[in-house]
Parts: sequence; structure tokens; C-alpha cells
Amino acid sequence: MGIQHQQFSYFEAETQQRLQITFEGRYMLLKSNEEYPCRTIEISSHSARLWAPVAILPGEKVALCLNELGRFAGVVLQPTPNGFDMRFHLMPKKRERLARQLEWYANRSAAYSEGRHDRVVIPFMDLTVLRLTCGEEQIVRIRSLSNSAVVLEADRAIPIGAEVAVGNTPAKVVGILDDGVACEFLKPFRPGEIDETTRL
Repeated sequence: MGIQHQQFSYFEAETQQRLQITFEGRYMLLKSNEEYPCRTIEISSHSARLWAPVAILPGEKVALCLNELGRFAGVVLQPTPNGFDMRFHLMPKKRERLARQLEWYANRSAAYSEGRHDRVVIPFMDLTVLRLTCGEEQIVRIRSLSNSAVVLEADRAIPIGAEVAVGNTPAKVVGILDDGVACEFLKPFRPGEIDETTRL
């Protein structure tokens, strides 16, 4: 994931400027069920510009699945030299959630630009246990991991601000994703402590 660094408040803006941020994923042409890899070039909670290997005509319906954000249905607005622009068809709550996700990623990236650079990895052992302070536990999948934060795929929603343990590592929920949560560790790992062999 790559980001051009600015502070944004997408959630508060009714009409939003696209954020130049890269998320990897795939898209499916609903007419033919053909599926291809893609990545975002620009994205907001209303639309996105995608790098895509196959050109699509305006008006064609597509399903977009981004690894760190989830699945979105939409329609092609126009082709571009390297892909296409699409508009999302989202219910208000899902659009609001996407806006919050993008705001979190943008502000997290802004913190990195101030000097806190994290290496982001996906561990080989990507399953772990998420524990709540009430004693409840659930098995979750790690989507991405860095020295200071982790993005988890989870079955049950957890409110922002909740204190949790990711494995044995204390953390705090800072973002709600389409099918999971983003957590920041209460005590970040030191540089070099995180790699693909890390087990939480």
C-alpha cells in the first residue's frame, strides 16, 4: 500500500476529493464473470480510479474487492489509459464506513511522513486470537501488520476505542473496516522486530 501524504477528513465532507492511495485487489466483470487483478490510483468513498489490465466500456457493472477495504459494487464511468474510473453503489452506512477507513489510512500515513516509518507485512501464520476485556475471544485473520498497527479480518464488530489483545499483544481499536478492524498497539514493536515469521 502506498500513499501520498496529506491530512484528510473524508467523513465530514459531503463531496470528497479522491485520495491518492494504492490498495491491491481484484475486480470482476458482472456481465461475463471474468476476474482480473487491479490496484487503486485514486479513491474516495464515492469513486475510484483503477489500474486495470483490461479496458471496460462506460456503464458496465463491476464488483471490486480490495484486500484492505473489502468488496464494493459499482459502474464504470470512463476508460483511462491504464484502466478505468468507477463509481461505487453504496448504502449510506457503508459509504460512511468507507470514508472513515480512508480517513484512518490517510492520517496514519501522515504520521509516517513525520518520521515513524513502518514496514508492513502479512505474516506466514496469519491466524491469531483477538481477546476483549470482557473475556470474549474470536479467531481473526491478519490482513497487514506493522510495528505500530495491525489490520484484522473479524466476524464480529468491535467498537472504536475498545482495548483488546491481539494474541498476547495489547492494542486499541482505532478503525472499523468492512469485515474487520484496525488496531494500534499500545506499545509499538521496535524496528526489525516485525517480519513475515512474526506470530501474534
